[in-house]
Amino acid sequence: MASPTVLELWSTSGLDDVQTVIRAVYKQVLGNPHVMESERLMSAESQLCDRSITVREFVRAVAKSDFYRSRYFESCAPYRFVELNFKHILGRAPQDQREVSEHIVRCVAEGYDAEIDSYVDSDEYQNAFGDNVVPYYRGKDSASNPKQVGYNRMFALDRGPAQIDSAVTSSQLVYAVATNSGSVIRPSTSTVIGSGTEKRFKILVSGSKFDAPRRVSTTEYIVSASKMTPQIQRIHRTGAKIVSITEIA
Repeated sequence: MASPTVLELWSTSGLDDVQTVIRAVYKQVLGNPHVMESERLMSAESQLCDRSITVREFVRAVAKSDFYRSRYFESCAPYRFVELNFKHILGRAPQDQREVSEHIVRCVAEGYDAEIDSYVDSDEYQNAFGDNVVPYYRGKDSASNPKQVGYNRMFALDRGPAQIDSAVTSSQLVYAVATNSGSVIRPSTSTVIGSGTEKRFKILVSGSKFDAPRRVSTTEYIVSASKMTPQIQRIHRTGAKIVSITEIA
């Protein structure tokens, strides 16, 4: 497999190089879309051109943009939002249920900006890309996959240069991550739930309003792996807080 092209902005880079970096950040972080002139972040682009911000801060600005928020946070299932944050910002797929649960809980408890910051400010981002390397899909490299399943999961998320991530709003990894199993690589982008007995998970929620006007301090929901995404969506819409997601033995 060919090594990915690594783009880095140097102090000696010219304006043409900066424009190349800007286009690469849009493509990577926004999931290979067509970006209209009105959707470009002209202020952030200008700051990058005069070096008042780093590539890392430009990545943060793009990930917090209305473009990203509307297509991936507001339009996608929570699991899909998180798995694409991993893909777009860290360049890999989530490794396990703990990672996904941690980010879903953070997003619900602390908000959208805190969720984006948690990737960009992470030690992993710093070690992989530093301040001036454009993030790239490194999930097919052994260095970013402490677990073998990471390879197949990255292939399930990255289906080639023609794919536009916003065209798929449902999670591609919810079953594999929730059950700690490998993802089957299929020739199409359709998701097929695996056969056999599904594992079950307990979602602990505080501030539930499902049964208003009756209020409950904490509520537990027992769901199968294939039903987790719609349940999490329902919880998210009420404004309740997900405290934890744990597998039931």
